[in-house]
Amino acid sequence: MRTLKLALAAAVGSLALAGAAQAQDGGPTFAFNIGANTDYVFRGFSQTGEDPSVFGGVDASMGIGYAGAWVSNVDFGNGTDAEFDLYAGIKPTAGPVSFDIGVIYYGYIDQPSGSNEDYWEGKIAASVPAGPATVGVAVYYSPEFFGKTGEAVYYEANAAVAIPDTKFSVSGAIGRQEVDKAIDYTTWNAGVGFALTDHISIDVRYWDTNLSKAASGGLADTRVVGGLKFVF
Repeated sequence: MRTLKLALAAAVGSLALAGAAQAQDGGPTFAFNIGANTDYVFRGFSQTGEDPSVFGGVDASMGIGYAGAWVSNVDFGNGTDAEFDLYAGIKPTAGPVSFDIGVIYYGYIDQPSGSNEDYWEGKIAASVPAGPATVGVAVYYSPEFFGKTGEAVYYEANAAVAIPDTKFSVSGAIGRQEVDKAIDYTTWNAGVGFALTDHISIDVRYWDTNLSKAASGGLADTRVVGGLKFVF
C-alpha cells in the first residue's frame, strides 16, 4: 500500500507542472453532456436505490490537461439527494500507450450530519490499442473512503471495441474494491453501445458483483441498466 501511495502522490504532483506547461497552448475547449439511466450504478452498487437517474456535466481540455464537473441524483435512503464530482488531470502518451493521471472529488448534497460521505481519489490509468480493440488498466486510491471507512483501493481491467462498419461498440470491465473498514468485493460489467448520431448515444449494460444480497442490501445484485446520453 505504501508503494502505491507514493506512486499516486508523485503522479498527482505532476499535474501542477503539466498545467504550467500547457498554459501557452491557447484557450481551453469545452464539451457538455446530459443524460438519463434506468439506474445509476457505481462499481456494481446502485446509487439511486435502483431507481432512474438524471445527470449532466461539463469538461474543459487544453493540451493534455483536462478538468470537469458532473452531477447526478442519488438516493441512499438517508436524505442525501445528489452527487457532484469535480476532477482534473493530464492525459500524456508514450508510444502507443495513453495515460490518464488525475484526482477526483466526490461531494454529496443534503447528506445527514456526521455521515462523512464526501471523499477524494487519485487515479492512474493506461490504455493501448490491440487490433480493433482498446485494452486498459486503472488504479484509484483514497486515503479516506466514503463514510470514513479508511484507505481504499480500486483496481480495474477494461476493454472496448468498435464493431467495424456499424455504429455499435462493445465494452466491459472487471474490478476489485478493497476498503480498510468495509466489505471488499469484485465487480464486473459488459455492455453494448450504439451511436444514434454524432451527439446522441445509447448504452445497455449488465452489472454484477460477487456479494450476496444480504451483504449488499440487494443494491449490488445482477442488473441490466439502459442509458441515453447527449454530448454537445
